[in-house]
Amino acid sequence: MLGLFDPRRRQAVPLAPEKADAAGDVDLAGIVAAFHYDLAEWLGSDAPPKVFDRISGQLDEQFTSVVTTGETVDRETLLAGLWSARNLQPGLEIEVSDVLELTRGGHLLVLRFVAENRMAEVRNRRSVTAVLITDGRTYRWRTVHETATPEL
Repeated sequence: MLGLFDPRRRQAVPLAPEKADAAGDVDLAGIVAAFHYDLAEWLGSDAPPKVFDRISGQLDEQFTSVVTTGETVDRETLLAGLWSARNLQPGLEIEVSDVLELTRGGHLLVLRFVAENRMAEVRNRRSVTAVLITDGRTYRWRTVHETATPEL
């Protein structure tokens, strides 16, 4: 089921179409946090394959990502790398903050947020600009551009 993932209940909560259709009513911070929660679970634990399925299900078929090294990665390359990276960073947590909707038009939303990977005492922050596609109920990640940021 597609929708907002509630990490406390560890399941998706369906979006009500009337809520998702209303401008500004969507919990974009929740959508971003849920996706990153799944990433952290997959990379930082012996997560079941359904976590990977949730991640892949949220990536648009034309998904691309510009990672902090400047390399552009397509959907298939990213998913292949993620599949083999399961539990390679035990204990990984990803905190999302400062989610800001930059613009919205038609079926597109442009967001910017800060994501911080935490593993023990190691912290890596990045500023992320993302384009999401929506039909008013579901949200798919079309592209992401990450820029490493200095620690505060």
